[in-house]
Amino acid sequence: MLDLRLNKMMNEDILKGYEKDVERINKMIDDRSGAGNDYLGWADWPVNYDKEELVRIKKDAQYVRDNFDILVVCGIGGSYLGARCALEALNGLKSDDKLEIIFMGQTFSPNYVAQVMNYLKGKNFAINVISKSGTTTETSISFRLLKELLEKQVGKEKARRAIYATTDKEKGALKTLCNNEGYATYVLPSDIGGRYSVFTAVGTFPLACAGVDVDALLKGAQEARSDIRNKSLKDNDCYKYAVMRDYMYRHNKPVEMYVTYEPQMSQISEWLKQLFGESEGKEHKALFPASATFSTDLHSLGQYIQDGTPLLFETIINVKEPKLDIKIPHDNDDLDGLNYLEGKDLAFVNQKAFEGTLKAHEDGGVPCNVIYLDKLDEYNLGYLFYFFMRACAMSAYMLDINPFNQPGVEVYKKNMFHLLGKKGY
Repeated sequence: MLDLRLNKMMNEDILKGYEKDVERINKMIDDRSGAGNDYLGWADWPVNYDKEELVRIKKDAQYVRDNFDILVVCGIGGSYLGARCALEALNGLKSDDKLEIIFMGQTFSPNYVAQVMNYLKGKNFAINVISKSGTTTETSISFRLLKELLEKQVGKEKARRAIYATTDKEKGALKTLCNNEGYATYVLPSDIGGRYSVFTAVGTFPLACAGVDVDALLKGAQEARSDIRNKSLKDNDCYKYAVMRDYMYRHNKPVEMYVTYEPQMSQISEWLKQLFGESEGKEHKALFPASATFSTDLHSLGQYIQDGTPLLFETIINVKEPKLDIKIPHDNDDLDGLNYLEGKDLAFVNQKAFEGTLKAHEDGGVPCNVIYLDKLDEYNLGYLFYFFMRACAMSAYMLDINPFNQPGVEVYKKNMFHLLGKKGY
């Protein structure tokens, strides 16, 4: 379960002043009556998800685990960040799972793409391509390369059984290709945008392939949905968090820094940066989402956070119980002076680093919020994902922003297509 401790700038009077707005917006989300309401399918997806599709996803995932050594997940933005951050958070950065997961389609980098393609030569791999339209440039280029290599290595017929697509239910270039070639397909619902899609097949298929308990992930989201939509602001950590963000923005704290103390959680911060940055960053409004991984970044950004321009506040995700731990050994010479820690778990040291840093930053005037999780398993991660998505919708609506479009993204695409010589641009 999740517990929130708000920064010291917040108090009951401030929260009370937001009660009517929060009640109004919560009803607006449930009624689907606000801006972008045709993209609110995620709000009820944890209970309304396609049960038959999930059965098929788990069956196909087992086939992938039994028959392939590598799964290449090909997508960008919300079509890969949710799965990647969940996979790393749950399985770690040095996973010994029998199925290797590789991500492509999220970059134009010739170095990265060429290295992955060279690595895959002669390997037994499957592909999960994720695109609602099938024309997302980064993803489509990578998929074209992957499909060509796969067909060259195993032939067209075997390749058909190794390609799995998550796309629109009825239309689009990728859906047409799947119909023509007979690829297995899963649905990216038309009323759910990419950055809100982690509970759909976008997330559940690659996660199931990696051995993740997707039922527990959805159960955590179900619990979060029930808790958040049915509680008043007084007892609602999610909406308190959204209110805090709005208050910080309006009181000269324009940057929110997401902080974790586990490198395997760094992609959660990347997912949060997309969720809040793309949902709220419109009309010259909104907080700027940044991130850091402590204690590593305390040796680079720590000085700035402590004593630099006072423009940021922190939101720290603190996991009390790590999945793995290791004890600090005795050394006869003790030249490093660490024998005072011998026999102690590294988790103890990491927690004291968190506590010491929290006090230092608060004493230095940095507002710090802490989201406490007992442990990071599928259930708690599902709860956390839904918590942030609901908070994001609430926070954006407080700014009178449509949380579900991204008009600014289209500008760079038009310029890029013109420079590339694409017809019509």
